[in-house]
Amino acid sequence: MNNLSGIISIAKKAGYVIVGQDTLKGYDKKLYLLLIDKTAGKSLNREMKFLSKNREIPIFEIENLPDVAKLENCKILGIKNKNLSESILKILKGE
Repeated sequence: MNNLSGIISIAKKAGYVIVGQDTLKGYDKKLYLLLIDKTAGKSLNREMKFLSKNREIPIFEIENLPDVAKLENCKILGIKNKNLSESILKILKGE
């Protein structure tokens, strides 16, 4: 997970991370990946899976997302850069 934390950190510094349910729902440009914390509530899970399905965005559950992303109380975040999202997907899939 250390590599994952590094890539998310790079994405945050570059401005490619969108955090929060309301912000993601209101974001109308292309998103390439959604990361949701395993402890997220049922309502958030349901809404984000609906968003993922409608916009054809891959969604992954992450253990301790606030620690990995170094963002306090972070339950959901979106990545809006294709290359960074592909790097994260490779790590999550174990490639």
